[in-house]
Amino acid sequence: MAPHERFSFKNIGALSQKAAALGADIPLSEDISPLLNPVRIGGLTAPNAMAVLPMEGCDSNPDGSPSELVVRRYTRLYGGGAGLIWWEACAVTEDGKANDLQMRLTQENAGAFAGLIKNAQEEAARRNGADHKPLQILQLTHSGRYARPYGHQMCPILPQHDPYLDKRVHVDPDAPLVSDAYLDDLVADYARSAALACQIGFDGVDIKACHRYLVNELFACRSREGKYGGSLENRTRLLFDIIKAVRREVKQGFIIASRFNVYDAHPYPYGFGVDARDAGKMDFTEPALLTRRLVAAGADLLSASAGNPYYIYPQVSRPFDHPGTDMSLPDEHPLESVARLLSVTRRTQAEAGSIPVLGYGCSWLRQFWPNAAAAAIKRGDCALAGLGRMAFAYPDAPRDIKKHGALDPLACCMTCSRCTQIMRDHGRTGCVLRDAEVYAPLYARYRQEAQMRENANKGGE
Repeated sequence: MAPHERFSFKNIGALSQKAAALGADIPLSEDISPLLNPVRIGGLTAPNAMAVLPMEGCDSNPDGSPSELVVRRYTRLYGGGAGLIWWEACAVTEDGKANDLQMRLTQENAGAFAGLIKNAQEEAARRNGADHKPLQILQLTHSGRYARPYGHQMCPILPQHDPYLDKRVHVDPDAPLVSDAYLDDLVADYARSAALACQIGFDGVDIKACHRYLVNELFACRSREGKYGGSLENRTRLLFDIIKAVRREVKQGFIIASRFNVYDAHPYPYGFGVDARDAGKMDFTEPALLTRRLVAAGADLLSASAGNPYYIYPQVSRPFDHPGTDMSLPDEHPLESVARLLSVTRRTQAEAGSIPVLGYGCSWLRQFWPNAAAAAIKRGDCALAGLGRMAFAYPDAPRDIKKHGALDPLACCMTCSRCTQIMRDHGRTGCVLRDAEVYAPLYARYRQEAQMRENANKGGE
Protein backbone atom coordinates (compact mmCIF):
# COMPACT_ATOMS: atom_id res chain seq x y z
CA MET A 1 0.00 0.00 0.00
CA ALA A 2 1.17 3.53 -0.82
CA PRO A 3 0.67 6.61 1.38
CA HIS A 4 -2.56 8.53 1.04
CA GLU A 5 -2.45 11.58 -1.23
CA ARG A 6 -4.96 14.20 -2.24
CA PHE A 7 -6.00 14.57 -5.86
CA SER A 8 -3.54 16.76 -7.78
CA PHE A 9 -3.60 15.56 -11.40
CA LYS A 10 -3.63 18.14 -14.19
CA ASN A 11 -3.90 15.77 -17.14
CA ILE A 12 -4.78 12.20 -17.99
CA GLY A 13 -1.14 11.30 -18.62
CA ALA A 14 -0.10 12.16 -15.07
CA LEU A 15 -3.02 10.19 -13.67
CA SER A 16 -2.19 7.15 -15.83
CA GLN A 17 1.48 7.33 -14.84
CA LYS A 18 0.67 7.42 -11.12
CA ALA A 19 -1.76 4.51 -11.40
CA ALA A 20 0.87 2.45 -13.22
CA ALA A 21 3.47 3.26 -10.58
CA LEU A 22 1.10 2.03 -7.89
CA GLY A 23 0.17 -1.09 -9.83
CA ALA A 24 -3.45 0.12 -9.78
CA ASP A 25 -5.49 -1.26 -12.69
CA ILE A 26 -7.42 1.84 -13.73
CA PRO A 27 -8.21 1.92 -17.45
CA LEU A 28 -8.26 5.37 -19.04
CA SER A 29 -9.37 6.31 -22.54
CA GLU A 30 -9.45 9.56 -24.48
CA ASP A 31 -12.44 8.14 -26.37
CA ILE A 32 -15.49 8.62 -24.15
CA SER A 33 -18.07 7.67 -26.79
CA PRO A 34 -19.03 4.39 -25.01
CA LEU A 35 -20.77 6.54 -22.39
CA LEU A 36 -23.16 7.85 -25.04
CA ASN A 37 -24.35 4.46 -26.29
CA PRO A 38 -27.81 3.16 -25.31
CA VAL A 39 -27.89 0.15 -23.00
CA ARG A 40 -30.47 -2.63 -23.05
CA ILE A 41 -31.73 -3.59 -19.58
CA GLY A 42 -34.28 -6.38 -19.61
CA GLY A 43 -36.83 -5.35 -22.20
CA LEU A 44 -36.12 -1.62 -21.84
CA THR A 45 -33.37 0.70 -23.03
CA ALA A 46 -31.47 3.40 -21.19
CA PRO A 47 -30.68 6.23 -23.64
CA ASN A 48 -27.01 6.30 -22.59
CA ALA A 49 -24.60 4.39 -20.34
CA MET A 50 -24.39 7.01 -17.58
CA ALA A 51 -26.34 6.44 -14.38
CA VAL A 52 -27.06 8.30 -11.17
CA LEU A 53 -26.39 6.01 -8.23
CA PRO A 54 -28.71 5.83 -5.19
CA MET A 55 -27.49 8.72 -3.02
CA GLU A 56 -29.71 9.18 0.02
CA GLY A 57 -30.71 12.72 1.01
CA CYS A 58 -32.29 11.87 4.39
CA ASP A 59 -34.74 14.65 3.63
CA SER A 60 -38.17 13.25 2.79
CA ASN A 61 -41.28 14.36 4.62
CA PRO A 62 -42.06 12.51 7.87
CA ASP A 63 -44.51 10.25 6.01
CA GLY A 64 -41.77 9.31 3.49
CA SER A 65 -43.17 11.42 0.66
CA PRO A 66 -41.04 13.78 -1.46
CA SER A 67 -40.19 17.03 0.32
CA GLU A 68 -39.19 20.23 -1.46
CA LEU A 69 -35.53 19.17 -1.27
CA VAL A 70 -36.35 15.74 -2.74
CA VAL A 71 -38.31 17.33 -5.58
CA ARG A 72 -35.45 19.75 -6.23
CA ARG A 73 -32.84 16.96 -6.23
CA TYR A 74 -34.63 14.61 -8.63
CA THR A 75 -35.75 17.37 -10.97
CA ARG A 76 -32.11 18.42 -11.31
CA LEU A 77 -30.91 14.84 -11.73
CA TYR A 78 -33.43 14.04 -14.45
CA GLY A 79 -32.56 17.26 -16.25
CA GLY A 80 -28.86 16.38 -15.99
CA GLY A 81 -29.03 13.90 -18.85
CA ALA A 82 -28.25 10.52 -17.27
CA GLY A 83 -29.69 7.44 -18.96
CA LEU A 84 -30.62 5.77 -15.68
CA ILE A 85 -31.78 7.35 -12.43
CA TRP A 86 -31.32 4.88 -9.58
CA TRP A 87 -33.43 6.37 -6.81
CA GLU A 88 -32.23 6.39 -3.23
CA ALA A 89 -33.03 3.94 -0.45
CA CYS A 90 -36.78 3.65 0.17
CA ALA A 91 -37.76 1.75 3.33
CA VAL A 92 -40.28 -1.06 3.00
CA THR A 93 -41.31 -0.85 6.67
CA GLU A 94 -41.48 1.97 9.19
CA ASP A 95 -39.21 0.22 11.68
CA GLY A 96 -36.68 -0.47 8.94
CA LYS A 97 -35.96 3.20 8.21
CA ALA A 98 -32.36 4.39 8.61
CA ASN A 99 -33.52 7.84 9.68
CA ASP A 100 -36.80 9.52 10.51
CA LEU A 101 -36.86 11.30 7.12
CA GLN A 102 -35.99 8.33 4.94
CA MET A 103 -37.99 7.91 1.76
CA ARG A 104 -40.93 5.55 2.05
CA LEU A 105 -43.52 4.78 -0.66
CA THR A 106 -47.02 3.99 0.60
CA GLN A 107 -50.57 3.89 -0.75
CA GLU A 108 -51.20 7.20 0.98
CA ASN A 109 -48.33 9.12 -0.60
CA ALA A 110 -48.08 7.33 -3.96
CA GLY A 111 -49.71 10.25 -5.74
CA ALA A 112 -46.93 12.59 -4.66
CA PHE A 113 -44.31 10.20 -6.05
CA ALA A 114 -46.23 9.82 -9.31
CA GLY A 115 -46.40 13.59 -9.68
CA LEU A 116 -42.67 13.95 -9.12
CA ILE A 117 -41.89 11.24 -11.68
CA LYS A 118 -44.09 12.95 -14.27
CA ASN A 119 -42.59 16.39 -13.72
CA ALA A 120 -39.03 15.07 -13.58
CA GLN A 121 -39.45 13.19 -16.86
CA GLU A 122 -40.80 16.38 -18.43
CA GLU A 123 -37.69 18.21 -17.23
CA ALA A 124 -35.50 15.48 -18.72
CA ALA A 125 -37.22 15.90 -22.10
CA ARG A 126 -37.17 19.70 -21.92
CA ARG A 127 -33.43 19.89 -21.31
CA ASN A 128 -32.22 16.88 -23.30
CA GLY A 129 -34.71 16.41 -26.12
CA ALA A 130 -38.11 14.77 -26.45
CA ASP A 131 -36.56 11.35 -27.11
CA HIS A 132 -34.56 11.38 -23.88
CA LYS A 133 -36.38 9.30 -21.28
CA PRO A 134 -34.15 7.97 -18.52
CA LEU A 135 -34.99 4.65 -16.91
CA GLN A 136 -35.88 4.91 -13.22
CA ILE A 137 -35.16 2.28 -10.59
CA LEU A 138 -36.35 2.56 -6.98
CA GLN A 139 -34.05 1.08 -4.32
CA LEU A 140 -36.00 -0.88 -1.69
CA THR A 141 -34.35 -1.36 1.68
CA HIS A 142 -34.51 -2.42 5.29
CA SER A 143 -31.79 -0.95 7.50
CA GLY A 144 -31.44 -3.86 9.96
CA ARG A 145 -28.86 -3.06 12.65
CA TYR A 146 -28.74 0.55 11.40
CA ALA A 147 -32.46 1.20 11.83
CA ARG A 148 -33.12 4.62 13.37
CA PRO A 149 -36.74 5.49 12.54
CA TYR A 150 -37.41 7.84 15.45
CA GLY A 151 -35.14 10.85 15.87
CA HIS A 152 -31.61 10.17 17.07
CA GLN A 153 -32.30 6.84 18.80
CA MET A 154 -30.86 3.68 17.28
CA CYS A 155 -33.41 0.85 17.15
CA PRO A 156 -31.33 -1.98 15.69
CA ILE A 157 -32.95 -5.05 14.19
CA LEU A 158 -30.20 -7.63 14.44
CA PRO A 159 -29.77 -10.71 12.26
CA GLN A 160 -26.67 -11.70 14.23
CA HIS A 161 -24.39 -10.52 17.00
CA ASP A 162 -21.15 -9.08 15.69
CA PRO A 163 -18.48 -8.14 18.25
CA TYR A 164 -17.04 -5.50 15.89
CA LEU A 165 -20.30 -3.75 14.99
CA ASP A 166 -22.32 -4.29 18.18
CA LYS A 167 -19.98 -1.98 20.07
CA ARG A 168 -20.30 0.77 17.49
CA VAL A 169 -24.10 0.93 17.79
CA HIS A 170 -24.12 0.18 21.53
CA VAL A 171 -25.89 -3.15 21.23
CA ASP A 172 -26.26 -5.21 24.40
CA PRO A 173 -24.63 -8.65 24.00
CA ASP A 174 -27.90 -10.22 25.15
CA ALA A 175 -30.12 -8.23 22.77
CA PRO A 176 -32.51 -10.57 20.94
CA LEU A 177 -32.01 -11.37 17.27
CA VAL A 178 -34.69 -10.76 14.69
CA SER A 179 -36.93 -13.81 14.31
CA ASP A 180 -37.35 -15.95 11.22
CA ALA A 181 -41.05 -15.02 11.29
CA TYR A 182 -40.21 -11.31 11.01
CA LEU A 183 -37.93 -12.02 8.06
CA ASP A 184 -40.63 -14.17 6.46
CA ASP A 185 -43.08 -11.26 6.66
CA LEU A 186 -40.61 -8.86 5.04
CA VAL A 187 -40.97 -10.70 1.74
CA ALA A 188 -44.53 -9.43 1.38
CA ASP A 189 -43.46 -5.92 2.40
CA TYR A 190 -40.92 -5.79 -0.41
CA ALA A 191 -43.41 -7.23 -2.88
CA ARG A 192 -46.07 -4.65 -1.95
CA SER A 193 -43.59 -1.80 -2.31
CA ALA A 194 -42.44 -3.10 -5.69
CA ALA A 195 -46.01 -3.48 -6.95
CA LEU A 196 -46.77 0.10 -5.92
CA ALA A 197 -43.61 1.36 -7.59
CA CYS A 198 -44.65 -0.40 -10.78
CA GLN A 199 -48.13 1.14 -10.64
CA ILE A 200 -46.91 4.73 -10.34
CA GLY A 201 -44.38 4.67 -13.16
CA PHE A 202 -41.04 3.29 -12.02
CA ASP A 203 -39.33 1.01 -14.54
CA GLY A 204 -37.93 -1.29 -11.89
CA VAL A 205 -36.83 -1.82 -8.32
CA ASP A 206 -33.55 -2.67 -6.65
CA ILE A 207 -33.50 -5.15 -3.78
CA LYS A 208 -30.75 -3.45 -1.77
CA ALA A 209 -28.21 -5.87 -0.36
CA CYS A 210 -25.15 -3.74 0.31
CA HIS A 211 -23.33 -1.71 2.98
CA ARG A 212 -24.28 -4.01 5.86
CA TYR A 213 -27.96 -3.25 5.88
CA LEU A 214 -30.25 -6.16 6.68
CA VAL A 215 -30.16 -8.27 3.51
CA ASN A 216 -26.41 -7.77 3.16
CA GLU A 217 -25.67 -8.67 6.79
CA LEU A 218 -27.66 -11.87 6.40
CA PHE A 219 -25.10 -12.91 3.74
CA ALA A 220 -22.59 -13.33 6.58
CA CYS A 221 -24.83 -14.93 9.21
CA ARG A 222 -22.81 -18.14 9.33
CA SER A 223 -23.54 -18.79 13.00
CA ARG A 224 -27.24 -17.93 12.88
CA GLU A 225 -29.56 -20.84 13.51
CA GLY A 226 -32.60 -21.60 11.39
CA LYS A 227 -33.37 -21.18 7.73
CA TYR A 228 -31.64 -17.78 7.38
CA GLY A 229 -28.23 -18.82 8.68
CA GLY A 230 -25.42 -21.27 8.10
CA SER A 231 -25.17 -22.28 4.45
CA LEU A 232 -24.90 -19.75 1.63
CA GLU A 233 -28.31 -20.90 0.42
CA ASN A 234 -29.82 -20.01 3.78
CA ARG A 235 -27.88 -16.75 4.15
CA THR A 236 -29.15 -15.51 0.77
CA ARG A 237 -32.63 -16.99 1.15
CA LEU A 238 -34.33 -13.66 1.96
CA LEU A 239 -32.91 -11.98 -1.14
CA PHE A 240 -34.11 -14.71 -3.48
CA ASP A 241 -37.49 -15.08 -1.79
CA ILE A 242 -38.01 -11.34 -2.28
CA ILE A 243 -37.02 -11.51 -5.94
CA LYS A 244 -39.50 -14.34 -6.54
CA ALA A 245 -42.30 -12.50 -4.73
CA VAL A 246 -41.62 -9.24 -6.55
CA ARG A 247 -41.66 -10.98 -9.92
CA ARG A 248 -45.12 -12.37 -9.15
CA GLU A 249 -46.49 -8.93 -8.27
CA VAL A 250 -45.20 -6.75 -11.12
CA LYS A 251 -45.95 -6.54 -14.80
CA GLN A 252 -43.89 -8.30 -17.42
CA GLY A 253 -40.82 -6.29 -18.40
CA PHE A 254 -40.49 -4.56 -15.02
CA ILE A 255 -36.79 -4.50 -14.12
CA ILE A 256 -35.59 -6.32 -11.02
CA ALA A 257 -32.15 -5.16 -9.96
CA SER A 258 -29.88 -5.71 -6.99
CA ARG A 259 -27.09 -3.54 -5.67
CA PHE A 260 -25.20 -5.96 -3.48
CA ASN A 261 -21.93 -6.22 -1.58
CA VAL A 262 -19.38 -8.66 -2.90
CA TYR A 263 -16.75 -7.58 -0.35
CA ASP A 264 -17.53 -6.34 3.16
CA ALA A 265 -13.93 -5.60 4.26
CA HIS A 266 -15.05 -6.92 7.63
CA PRO A 267 -13.47 -9.73 9.68
CA TYR A 268 -14.53 -13.32 9.02
CA PRO A 269 -16.88 -14.95 9.93
CA TYR A 270 -18.91 -11.74 10.22
CA GLY A 271 -17.99 -10.39 6.80
CA PHE A 272 -19.02 -11.56 3.33
CA GLY A 273 -16.57 -12.01 0.48
CA VAL A 274 -13.54 -11.79 2.77
CA ASP A 275 -10.55 -14.05 3.21
CA ALA A 276 -10.96 -16.13 6.36
CA ARG A 277 -7.48 -15.16 7.56
CA ASP A 278 -7.26 -11.56 6.37
CA ALA A 279 -10.31 -9.29 5.98
CA GLY A 280 -8.15 -6.95 3.93
CA LYS A 281 -8.25 -9.50 1.13
CA MET A 282 -11.22 -10.46 -0.97
CA ASP A 283 -12.42 -14.03 -1.39
CA PHE A 284 -14.66 -13.99 -4.46
CA THR A 285 -15.83 -17.60 -4.20
CA GLU A 286 -19.24 -16.93 -2.61
CA PRO A 287 -19.83 -13.58 -4.39
CA ALA A 288 -19.24 -15.31 -7.73
CA LEU A 289 -21.78 -17.99 -6.87
CA LEU A 290 -24.24 -15.36 -5.65
CA THR A 291 -23.87 -13.42 -8.91
CA ARG A 292 -24.56 -16.51 -11.00
CA ARG A 293 -27.60 -17.34 -8.87
CA LEU A 294 -28.94 -13.80 -9.31
CA VAL A 295 -28.68 -14.20 -13.07
CA ALA A 296 -30.42 -17.57 -12.89
CA ALA A 297 -33.17 -16.03 -10.75
CA GLY A 298 -33.93 -13.55 -13.52
CA ALA A 299 -32.24 -10.37 -12.28
CA ASP A 300 -32.12 -7.80 -15.08
CA LEU A 301 -29.49 -5.44 -13.67
CA LEU A 302 -26.74 -5.75 -11.06
CA SER A 303 -24.49 -3.30 -9.25
CA ALA A 304 -21.65 -4.70 -7.17
CA SER A 305 -20.53 -2.73 -4.15
CA ALA A 306 -18.17 -3.08 -1.20
CA GLY A 307 -17.54 -2.00 2.36
CA ASN A 308 -19.51 -0.56 5.22
CA PRO A 309 -19.65 3.26 5.49
CA TYR A 310 -20.28 2.92 9.23
CA TYR A 311 -17.23 0.79 10.00
CA ILE A 312 -13.55 1.76 10.13
CA TYR A 313 -12.67 1.52 6.44
CA PRO A 314 -14.93 4.03 4.65
CA GLN A 315 -12.49 4.30 1.73
CA VAL A 316 -13.52 0.79 0.69
CA SER A 317 -16.91 2.23 -0.29
CA ARG A 318 -15.85 5.71 -1.38
CA PRO A 319 -12.24 6.95 -1.69
CA PHE A 320 -11.81 10.51 -0.43
CA ASP A 321 -9.37 13.38 0.01
CA HIS A 322 -10.61 14.48 3.41
CA PRO A 323 -12.09 12.20 6.10
CA GLY A 324 -15.16 12.96 8.18
CA THR A 325 -14.79 13.99 11.80
CA ASP A 326 -14.82 10.44 13.15
CA MET A 327 -12.68 8.97 10.38
CA SER A 328 -8.95 8.93 9.75
CA LEU A 329 -6.91 8.95 6.57
CA PRO A 330 -6.52 5.39 5.24
CA ASP A 331 -3.16 3.72 4.85
CA GLU A 332 -3.57 3.34 1.10
CA HIS A 333 -3.54 5.68 -1.88
CA PRO A 334 -7.01 6.62 -3.19
CA LEU A 335 -6.07 5.21 -6.59
CA GLU A 336 -5.63 1.83 -4.91
CA SER A 337 -9.13 2.22 -3.45
CA VAL A 338 -10.53 3.15 -6.87
CA ALA A 339 -8.81 0.15 -8.48
CA ARG A 340 -10.36 -2.19 -5.89
CA LEU A 341 -13.86 -0.94 -6.69
CA LEU A 342 -13.24 -1.27 -10.42
CA SER A 343 -12.06 -4.85 -9.86
CA VAL A 344 -15.24 -5.62 -7.89
CA THR A 345 -17.33 -4.53 -10.86
CA ARG A 346 -15.10 -6.30 -13.42
CA ARG A 347 -15.24 -9.63 -11.62
CA THR A 348 -19.00 -9.36 -11.16
CA GLN A 349 -19.59 -8.57 -14.84
CA ALA A 350 -17.49 -11.58 -15.80
CA GLU A 351 -19.82 -13.81 -13.75
CA ALA A 352 -23.00 -12.03 -14.91
CA GLY A 353 -22.35 -12.61 -18.60
CA SER A 354 -24.88 -10.71 -20.72
CA ILE A 355 -26.70 -9.21 -17.73
CA PRO A 356 -25.60 -5.57 -17.40
CA VAL A 357 -23.56 -4.58 -14.36
CA LEU A 358 -23.35 -0.95 -13.31
CA GLY A 359 -19.88 0.21 -12.27
CA TYR A 360 -19.02 2.82 -9.66
CA GLY A 361 -16.22 4.20 -7.51
CA CYS A 362 -14.61 6.82 -9.78
CA SER A 363 -15.80 10.13 -8.30
CA TRP A 364 -12.33 10.64 -6.79
CA LEU A 365 -11.01 10.98 -10.36
CA ARG A 366 -12.88 14.27 -10.80
CA GLN A 367 -12.78 15.49 -14.43
CA PHE A 368 -11.22 12.20 -15.52
CA TRP A 369 -14.30 10.23 -14.48
CA PRO A 370 -15.48 9.94 -18.14
CA ASN A 371 -12.10 8.58 -19.23
CA ALA A 372 -12.11 5.81 -16.64
CA ALA A 373 -15.82 5.03 -17.02
CA ALA A 374 -15.67 4.84 -20.81
CA ALA A 375 -12.54 2.68 -20.72
CA ALA A 376 -14.17 0.23 -18.31
CA ILE A 377 -17.22 -0.08 -20.55
CA LYS A 378 -15.07 -0.44 -23.68
CA ARG A 379 -13.12 -3.38 -22.29
CA GLY A 380 -16.26 -5.10 -21.00
CA ASP A 381 -15.75 -4.52 -17.29
CA CYS A 382 -19.29 -3.12 -16.93
CA ALA A 383 -22.23 -2.03 -19.08
CA LEU A 384 -23.00 1.30 -17.40
CA ALA A 385 -21.06 3.74 -15.22
CA GLY A 386 -22.54 5.31 -12.12
CA LEU A 387 -22.15 8.74 -10.56
CA GLY A 388 -22.59 8.80 -6.77
CA ARG A 389 -21.24 11.78 -4.82
CA MET A 390 -20.50 13.39 -8.18
CA ALA A 391 -24.24 13.55 -8.85
CA PHE A 392 -24.76 15.54 -5.63
CA ALA A 393 -22.06 17.98 -6.67
CA TYR A 394 -22.58 18.02 -10.43
CA PRO A 395 -26.07 16.89 -11.51
CA ASP A 396 -25.38 18.15 -15.06
CA ALA A 397 -22.29 15.95 -15.49
CA PRO A 398 -23.88 13.56 -18.06
CA ARG A 399 -25.30 16.50 -20.00
CA ASP A 400 -21.90 18.22 -20.13
CA ILE A 401 -20.25 15.01 -21.29
CA LYS A 402 -22.77 14.79 -24.14
CA LYS A 403 -22.58 18.50 -25.06
CA HIS A 404 -18.90 19.26 -24.48
CA GLY A 405 -17.18 15.90 -24.33
CA ALA A 406 -15.71 16.72 -20.94
CA LEU A 407 -16.46 17.69 -17.36
CA ASP A 408 -15.82 21.08 -15.83
CA PRO A 409 -13.12 20.60 -13.14
CA LEU A 410 -14.64 23.46 -11.13
CA ALA A 411 -17.98 21.64 -10.90
CA CYS A 412 -16.71 18.19 -9.91
CA CYS A 413 -17.00 16.51 -6.53
CA MET A 414 -14.01 17.28 -4.32
CA THR A 415 -14.43 14.12 -2.16
CA CYS A 416 -14.37 16.28 0.95
CA SER A 417 -16.71 13.90 2.88
CA ARG A 418 -19.01 16.72 3.96
CA CYS A 419 -22.06 15.12 2.34
CA THR A 420 -21.22 12.00 4.34
CA GLN A 421 -20.71 14.06 7.47
CA ILE A 422 -24.19 15.60 7.27
CA MET A 423 -25.67 12.10 7.12
CA ARG A 424 -23.58 10.99 10.10
CA ASP A 425 -24.79 14.08 11.94
CA HIS A 426 -28.42 13.02 11.24
CA GLY A 427 -29.11 15.84 8.80
CA ARG A 428 -30.36 16.48 5.27
CA THR A 429 -27.49 15.84 2.93
CA GLY A 430 -26.17 17.29 -0.30
CA CYS A 431 -23.03 18.95 -1.68
CA VAL A 432 -21.74 21.54 0.77
CA LEU A 433 -19.20 23.01 -1.68
CA ARG A 434 -20.93 23.00 -5.06
CA ASP A 435 -24.46 23.59 -3.74
CA ALA A 436 -23.40 25.83 -0.87
CA GLU A 437 -26.40 28.14 -0.80
CA VAL A 438 -28.61 25.24 0.25
CA TYR A 439 -26.27 22.87 2.07
CA ALA A 440 -23.54 24.96 3.72
CA PRO A 441 -25.98 26.32 6.35
CA LEU A 442 -27.37 22.80 6.89
CA TYR A 443 -23.86 21.42 7.33
CA ALA A 444 -23.06 24.02 9.99
CA ARG A 445 -26.36 23.47 11.76
CA TYR A 446 -26.12 19.69 11.95
CA ARG A 447 -22.44 19.78 12.96
CA GLN A 448 -23.37 22.01 15.89
CA GLU A 449 -26.31 19.82 16.91
CA ALA A 450 -24.18 16.66 16.73
CA GLN A 451 -21.49 18.23 18.88
CA MET A 452 -24.09 19.29 21.43
CA ARG A 453 -25.45 15.71 21.58
CA GLU A 454 -21.93 14.35 21.94
CA ASN A 455 -21.16 16.76 24.79
CA ALA A 456 -24.44 15.93 26.51
CA ASN A 457 -23.71 12.20 26.28
CA LYS A 458 -20.25 12.71 27.73
CA GLY A 459 -21.74 14.71 30.59
CA GLY A 460 -24.09 11.86 31.41
CA GLU A 461 -21.35 9.24 31.62
